[in-house]
Amino acid sequence: MSFSSILAETTAAPAPGLLSPMNLLLFAMFGLLIFMMLRKQKKAKAAQQEQRSKLAPGVDMMTNFGLFGKVISIDDEENKIVLEISPGVTATVHRQTVAKIIEPAEAEAVVPDDASSLTIGLEKKAPEAESVEESLERLNNENNKDN
Repeated sequence: MSFSSILAETTAAPAPGLLSPMNLLLFAMFGLLIFMMLRKQKKAKAAQQEQRSKLAPGVDMMTNFGLFGKVISIDDEENKIVLEISPGVTATVHRQTVAKIIEPAEAEAVVPDDASSLTIGLEKKAPEAESVEESLERLNNENNKDN
């Protein structure tokens, strides 16, 4: 056997064209991946824009490193925010460290129409009269369970 005959035997069939089903599936998956990445970027950008619109002096916020405070002032030129951490204590942080804006919680008070709804489930039966001997026996049994 010569080298040329071995080479001739091992050559594969011609490669299928560009429009084979496997190639089409590969291109479709690649396109879907690109679409999902662009969609995620668009959503993140919209959330960031919404957060920027809510950021103003007097708003409570949390930074990426867990610092809570109230916004005192915003410097757009240097991208700095002055936070009041506690009364009289301020900290200057970069604008990109804003993790979330804390919305004030609105507690909704439910006022009943009448007083009967306040006593639902509180009705107790009068305790049965227990004699002294029965009380002592019950207490002794409860103490024995503890030991």
